[in-house]
Amino acid sequence: MLDANNFDALKIGLASPEQIRAWSSGEVKKPETINYRTLKPEREGLFCEKIFGPQRDWECHCGKYKRVRYKGIICDRCGVEVTRSKVRRERLGHIELAAPVSHIWYFKGIPSRMGLLLDMSPRHLEKVLYFASYVVVENGTTPMLKKQLLSENEFREAREKYAQGFKALMGAEAIKKLLEEIDLDRLSEELKKEVKEVSGQRRIRAIRRLEVVESFRKSNSRPEWMVMDVVPVIPPELRPMVQLDGGRFATSDLNDLYRRVINRNNRLKRLLELGAPDIIVRNEKRMLQEAVDALIDNGRRGRPVTGPGNRPLKSLSDMLKGKQGRFRQNLLGKRVDYSGRSVIVVGPELRMHQCGLPKDMALELFKPFVMKRLVDKGYVHNIKSAKRMVERVKAEVWDVLEEVIHEHPVMLNRAPTLHRLGIQAFEPVLVEGKAIQIHPLVCTAYNADFDGDQMAVHVPLSAEAQAEARILMLSAHNILSPASGRPIATPTQDMVLGCYYLTIARDGSIGEGKVYGNSIDAINAYEVGAISLHAKIKLRINGQFIETTPGRTIFNDRVKFDLDPDPVVNFQITNCVIDKSKLGQLIARCTRNHSVTKTAEILDQIKRLGYRFATQSGTTIAISDIKVPTKKKQILEDAEKLVEQVEEQFRRGLITTDERYQRFIDIWSQAKVDVSQAMTDGLDKLRNPVFMMSISGARGNPSQLAQLAGMRGLMSDPSGRIIDLPIRASFREGLSVLEFFISTHGARKGLADTALRTADSGYLTRRLVDVAQDVIVREDDCGTSEGIKVSAIVIGNEEIEKLRERLIGRLSTEDIYDPSTNELIIKANQEINEEIAERIDKAGIKELTIRSVLTCRSRFGVCIKCYGRNLATG
Repeated sequence: MLDANNFDALKIGLASPEQIRAWSSGEVKKPETINYRTLKPEREGLFCEKIFGPQRDWECHCGKYKRVRYKGIICDRCGVEVTRSKVRRERLGHIELAAPVSHIWYFKGIPSRMGLLLDMSPRHLEKVLYFASYVVVENGTTPMLKKQLLSENEFREAREKYAQGFKALMGAEAIKKLLEEIDLDRLSEELKKEVKEVSGQRRIRAIRRLEVVESFRKSNSRPEWMVMDVVPVIPPELRPMVQLDGGRFATSDLNDLYRRVINRNNRLKRLLELGAPDIIVRNEKRMLQEAVDALIDNGRRGRPVTGPGNRPLKSLSDMLKGKQGRFRQNLLGKRVDYSGRSVIVVGPELRMHQCGLPKDMALELFKPFVMKRLVDKGYVHNIKSAKRMVERVKAEVWDVLEEVIHEHPVMLNRAPTLHRLGIQAFEPVLVEGKAIQIHPLVCTAYNADFDGDQMAVHVPLSAEAQAEARILMLSAHNILSPASGRPIATPTQDMVLGCYYLTIARDGSIGEGKVYGNSIDAINAYEVGAISLHAKIKLRINGQFIETTPGRTIFNDRVKFDLDPDPVVNFQITNCVIDKSKLGQLIARCTRNHSVTKTAEILDQIKRLGYRFATQSGTTIAISDIKVPTKKKQILEDAEKLVEQVEEQFRRGLITTDERYQRFIDIWSQAKVDVSQAMTDGLDKLRNPVFMMSISGARGNPSQLAQLAGMRGLMSDPSGRIIDLPIRASFREGLSVLEFFISTHGARKGLADTALRTADSGYLTRRLVDVAQDVIVREDDCGTSEGIKVSAIVIGNEEIEKLRERLIGRLSTEDIYDPSTNELIIKANQEINEEIAERIDKAGIKELTIRSVLTCRSRFGVCIKCYGRNLATG
């Protein structure tokens, strides 16, 4: 057998009967598994110790030899070799079949390899293999054709007519005989000749057959190996049998499938020895063929063999294929040591690159490191004592743990990992409790929230792994989204609300109009209560007086953006109301102007300030904040009148059904817009908390506000068609029964769509990764002059993505000139940065040809110039 741990590649191929027997350690003759009284494996059964090795290390079946000193001895009483029990994971057995059996992969697969070699249709093959028809294997002197199919009656007539002048068989024996007669070299020559001479469907068929023949020749396999005389039995540890609490046994499905094969095989042997009638033997052979089919690939042909509760049994093929198969479940998705998982909670005081790790979990994860450090520092003399010390959790252990985790990053992963940022590295900080604490700004990348989400922790062990985690995966280094190049670690929710509250200005506030010589005086005046946070004041900066508010002064003082050397310009950048989009722009500028470390510091400053003033603002949400506009009644009455007019026109036959429907939709859509506008006009923009949350981008949007306080408007039915009866109420007023019923369609459709879309996108991602995994940036320039034309993406009248956004970070294939001044904006093959993209946009250029990975001429992978800027690192 192969060395299981030392190989370069894996290839699936045909094994000859001799090879299967050579791999095998013995023949399995009985269908028994274990003796239910002694709980020891039965001799010659599916778990036999003589064939597969001992169940206990260094101990034979009968107990004559126990201990490692008898290693390698074969017991003279029970025949078991004294060795390690792990050989039961490696040793194969075999079953000698009483009649040949076809391998279902080669007969039933698409295309049918057996059918192509023999030039028979899979339907005819099936008839022969399952004993429905005879096939002529030797036509002798008769006018019959070789490989001609004969029914039972035709066979009898031919037998009477030609006596022994021909030979016809059925079952796998017949197919094996035909396969044995194939001369691959001669067939290959004939097919090559045929491919040149014929055309159409016959040529396509000949090419397919030639492919199969050449594959057989290349792999040195014989066609008759597709029919098996011997079935291998996989090692018992790979199809285990375990005792449950109630004394019952749970077993792998494979044992049931093997048992069926052995039972039918033994019965067939007995029938053949007794000389049973042909029809009985034939039936038994067909059942044996079906049993082997089920063992190799259950359900491939006909109804699958089921176990208790009508569940199809898992065959050898099912063990390998699909998401739960050996490759994807165990080889690509192993469970790993040095990992743990727990519920996540927010850690608002953490810094961008930190995460809070529960003490007990950290001790378990870093146990080997702690034990080594305890020995190094002389607390204990050997590893055994160190282990005992850690298990008893002595006081010194915590001090050592603090040292060990210092600058040793850990990786946090949240399932489902849909993009690169689903796994990031952090420096652990020990925390009390059992929950992992994460920084609020990494939630967007993980798509995490704190309603019971769990995350897994992994410890990189080697120095190289730690370096990679620190340099490539540290959360502070992953501020930009790899998908768009925009910052993904932007403040959200409370932080946005706090910054918005801090920077709004209110007329008539305490201290309005006062003048301050510097920011420190203004902040001190606010802190002693001389001026309000939102008062309009004047501030002297670099000899200039700037109108601002104490809040904006605090924002500028505490968050060191440093985006311009001129203090006045630098102050004016943030001297406005700071909402979510403004924060996004500021952070994007920071990522371009500053180092990663500085940007992470700025983000932490914004987080601290945002949380502080969100708390100070006391913003809350009450039912009284959601005010139904007073004009709503009038707007609805006006809409009703218009609807009646349309209805009247329809009754008089002036408009069609479609026109009536369309006008209804238009009237109610406009009514909803008017109600929403009336609602917005009626709110106190600077004091209404719901409006503040919405306008700042912290939570909610205008359309949700409209549904809360305005009217819900028109809904769609299950087919997606808009129902022309609107929901006039808002959630604040409450829906009638009919209105509620109308609104349930959309809600249900949304849930169903989400579930279906998730599965589709997961499968698409998997296929894309499969095709794109080898496309790596390999060279500087492939030298192509080709590219693709790009323009702004417009759907309907709406510009989805501006040309400017599509150009940033790409390279033009030609020199770009300003159409009005004829001035050169940028030369060919130079990167278009933000400033140049802005100039191109202002010059009114609508379309450009840029280099693309689709037109790259690199032999392997792609080149830097066709790929453009790496969006994740800028």
